[in-house]
Amino acid sequence: MNFAKIYSAQTTFLRGRIICIEVDVSRKTLQAFTIVGLPDKAVEESRDRVSAAIKNSGHTSPKNKNEKVVVSLAPADIKKEGPTFDLGIALAYLTASGDIFFEHKKKMFVGELSLDGKLRPISGALALAIEAKRCGFEEIYLPKPNAKEAALVDGITIFGAESLSDVINHLQQTQKNVNEFKLKPQEKTSISYQPSTSSTDFGDIKEQATAKRGLEIAAAGGHNIALFGPPGTGKTMLARAFCTILPQLSFDEAIETTTIHSIAKQLNHELITRPPFRSPHHTASYVSVVGGGTYPKPGEVTLAHNGVLFLDEFPEFDRRVIESLRQPLEENTVSISRARGSAEFPANIILVAAMNPCPCGNYGSHKTCTCSAASFMRYRQKISGPIMDRIDMWIEVSHISHDKLNQKRNSGETEKMLQKVCAARQIQKKRFMNTSKSTEKRMFKNSDMGSRALGQYVPLTPDVQKILNASAAQLDLSPRAYHRTIKLARTITDLDNKEEINEDHILEAIQYRPKKLL
Repeated sequence: MNFAKIYSAQTTFLRGRIICIEVDVSRKTLQAFTIVGLPDKAVEESRDRVSAAIKNSGHTSPKNKNEKVVVSLAPADIKKEGPTFDLGIALAYLTASGDIFFEHKKKMFVGELSLDGKLRPISGALALAIEAKRCGFEEIYLPKPNAKEAALVDGITIFGAESLSDVINHLQQTQKNVNEFKLKPQEKTSISYQPSTSSTDFGDIKEQATAKRGLEIAAAGGHNIALFGPPGTGKTMLARAFCTILPQLSFDEAIETTTIHSIAKQLNHELITRPPFRSPHHTASYVSVVGGGTYPKPGEVTLAHNGVLFLDEFPEFDRRVIESLRQPLEENTVSISRARGSAEFPANIILVAAMNPCPCGNYGSHKTCTCSAASFMRYRQKISGPIMDRIDMWIEVSHISHDKLNQKRNSGETEKMLQKVCAARQIQKKRFMNTSKSTEKRMFKNSDMGSRALGQYVPLTPDVQKILNASAAQLDLSPRAYHRTIKLARTITDLDNKEEINEDHILEAIQYRPKKLL
């Protein structure tokens, strides 16, 4: 047999893509080994990895034969990236050369080979398993460290192997109907939820009752929040403690989040069950935060999907980075277009921004502000009106008197806040339970509601409507800010376990809109 075809896969953007590996062997000719189908450097170098792995697995290397080997990766118009095709290329070559024979239908092979024939872990195993199941494959063979991750997918058998020899022996034994197989199917992986591992919680933070209340509301409804105040008042600690009061991810959210981090090589083979917390430095580039590149890749905004994006020293970020947050904060997605491709990445995040009131940080405090008028204005202008509109809550974190810093730690504060947040999320889940699954945007929390949903789920009494309209006119709220205030009031009402929004709820929501800050 001089021809063989085997299926493998690669990740394209944030999903798997099935790739067909075809190998043709021509004998009695000069030795050659060619890979076609838009391979990148890592794919081209698989010629040497595969040849050495085959030799060290007890078979004759293609470089020791007078034959021409052509490896085609189809579809040919899709750029092939990474070392995931090594295992498939090796098996396809051995089949084409007549060294092994097995039934390849409904089987998929992915994995990087080392020179001694061992399999090294790959990225994106979960996305590849999901795509394999969708396309009707029944078995997938991949490196053993990736087996647990891939076994999250039901309806497909996962085989984790340590080497090329293990896969060959298993396939040959299967073909001969031997009962004792070398490889055992990976057991279905169940998600085990773990408590938060954050080193900071709200019990460690003294005072700041207003900021804690604001973060509790933000966690309950998924609202964006900005903390401003002098340096050293606890803004960063509050932001890092914020994750401790967020509910665990649902099964679907855990699968989606784990897939993203696996493709981005951020997983370390641990399943993600808690909302991710991403905190890029303010010197981070536009591409690293938003995503992009010649072939679009996800950035920090997408890695924070279903979790928190914390931007410390918010105005110090490049203006281009700040303005690029408009789309994810409004539509929960990031659209990236480049000459060689375009992609839309998920970005359903809670933005937590922390900032000083001025460059020196002393404006509005008991210390003297040393900023010039020009630098003061430049600092303020870094945060544009559209971005301010998209942040639901602006909360001042004021200076704490020194005599309160030695107070005892309130060990039960975080647990109480988490219970209230989870109860409010359950109310919202029940409220949106009957929304159609076919709708373009499913609603799970109050921040997901659009203007049409507000009219359906958040009716306002005449008295509340009158207060809201009067306050909106006085603060000159935009229609977007107006609707976000209603959603915020709905969350406050849910935390209070009430059916209707009353005057206190709407007034508290209004007070979180920015006034004289910027």
